Amino acid sequence: MTEAEFRKVYDSAFPVLYRVAYRIAGTGEAAEDLCHDAFFRLHERDMVFPSQEEATYWLIRVVKNAALNFAKRKQRERKAYQRALREDSRQSETGESILVRQETAVEVVEALGKLPDNLRIVLVLKEYAELNYREIGRMLGISEGNVKVRVFRARERLSVLLSGMGREGARKSRKERKASK
Repeated sequence: MTEAEFRKVYDSAFPVLYRVAYRIAGTGEAAEDLCHDAFFRLHERDMVFPSQEEATYWLIRVVKNAALNFAKRKQRERKAYQRALREDSRQSETGESILVRQETAVEVVEALGKLPDNLRIVLVLKEYAELNYREIGRMLGISEGNVKVRVFRARERLSVLLSGMGREGARKSRKERKASK
């Protein structure tokens, strides 16, 4: 891959890769590192793709997997620190709007983290990477219909998690829906 081709892939793919990595890893610094690592792998292996789109899909897969590994590692570290310190890790700041915004962001990230990997990935790729159903299906090796189902289920579960209903509320909702049919 020539330097010009590499630059073209980098310029077109970096924003998408960054959004995917950021939503999975949770921090901008980690997302940037994960993206650069993916591009380094691409350059180091001197891979050749039939099109720029194929290179982008490969990079998204690499970043997605690296970000999932990073998130799992960070979650294990966080649990270990909390067990060791038994302290609340949240920091309060002044200003009601700042506090509400921060709490909402944390709740969304936590709720995303509670989703199974197969649902979280499709939702992140759809909402944050702004990929369409066909692109997501092609990248993950599943049908477009399966992607739509997973996105729907992910949004539904995320809604339940964010509303604070928990498992009992989700069961009641399903029962109530069946009873109303």
